[in-house]
Amino acid sequence: TNFNEKFDFVNDPETIVISFKESRIADMSGIEAVDGLTKKYADRNKKVILTHLSDDCRRLLEKASAVIQVNIYEDPHYKIPSDHI
Repeated sequence: TNFNEKFDFVNDPETIVISFKESRIADMSGIEAVDGLTKKYADRNKKVILTHLSDDCRRLLEKASAVIQVNIYEDPHYKIPSDHI
């Protein structure tokens, strides 16, 4: 399933909360996907809130702040499991 196919821009509520508890934004293509999504909702006067972002995802979004603007709930800090033990 395409990322955007998971959302109903017309019928979703005024505030959309997207949990990244089991996923993450890893690169510019992820940022562009979230940015496109937030713009589609903004065109409908709806707000997108991202939750459960890892520290890596938060830093990536902060670095891309010139490209994307999102509302982020303050979550506990999550660590990404490493392949290196």
